[in-house]
Amino acid sequence: MAKIPLGCEPVVGSLTPSKKREYRVTNRLQEGKRPIYAVVFNFIDSRYFNAFATAGGNRVTVYQCLEGGVIAVLQSYIDEDKDESFYTVSWACNIDGTPFLVAGGLNGIIRVIDTGNEKIYKSFVGHGDSINEIRTQPLKPSLVVSASKDFHPSDIYRIASCGMDNTVKIWSMKEFWTYVEKSFTWTDLPSKFPTKYVQFPIFIASVHTNYVDCNRWIGDFMLSKSVDNELVLWEPKMKEQSPGEGTIDILQKYPVPECDIWFIKFSCDFHYKTVAVGNREGKIYVWEVQSNPPVLVARLSHVQSKSPIRLTALSFDGSTILCCCEDGTIWRWDVVASS
Repeated sequence: MAKIPLGCEPVVGSLTPSKKREYRVTNRLQEGKRPIYAVVFNFIDSRYFNAFATAGGNRVTVYQCLEGGVIAVLQSYIDEDKDESFYTVSWACNIDGTPFLVAGGLNGIIRVIDTGNEKIYKSFVGHGDSINEIRTQPLKPSLVVSASKDFHPSDIYRIASCGMDNTVKIWSMKEFWTYVEKSFTWTDLPSKFPTKYVQFPIFIASVHTNYVDCNRWIGDFMLSKSVDNELVLWEPKMKEQSPGEGTIDILQKYPVPECDIWFIKFSCDFHYKTVAVGNREGKIYVWEVQSNPPVLVARLSHVQSKSPIRLTALSFDGSTILCCCEDGTIWRWDVVASS
């Protein structure tokens, strides 16, 4: 287990908004009565940067953000099991570039949706329980990982996971990468593929004292959150010769009041300049990730937004922020052009 050394205290951001950017509500959709747990922009294909997908209940829906706050419904996929509840969805693509959506949830079944041909491409059964997270490797977007994990943006071999044991674990696929490559050209029966099991992580970090429900790589740093009303930016310092050992430097903290319930996740824009996270009262906190000390760009609230926000989605440049809520609503906020 990695240890936190004695030294400098982390820099904590001020909750006074800098007003560097102002946002206003431009749309609100009521998708249904069941909670929406996921919303995500398509950063995989530049032709579709304004497309986004949501997941909630037994439905995955594809939308497009248009000018003037307009949101157009493009496609909707309804699972045959009315009791399914999708918790996560991620954009990916086939090896030929065909855009895919990969979704999972309560039933532990991964649905791969071919959005180009508007049909289910594959269904994968392998998890013994519900799927809380699916992530796509940005450098190899036909490679996805499921559970509660996140790919390193530039080190293609590393994955970070988090969960109910209060830790963040870093895993390496380097030793087995030849099998990853082999999977792209495998033509034999899937059951004959030499599946590899990685039993031990290369690093275990105990940064939080409660469940960890979201983590993202920010370069070689890690941004993670628990139910402690804050995001934490920290640096894992691994000992290459001693897997599992090392130290942690906690660098900065980004306060998020009333964010003390499980399964509230944050998101970043494409360049990881801005992070947005909701809370249980329907408010959104928008922070500059790379500023020191952290800068609160904006605190977004609306009189009708009172339901817990499960996930946010920032557009490519951060000019649009979406959020999906426990009450089945989707909210769109757009940056106000400076005069």
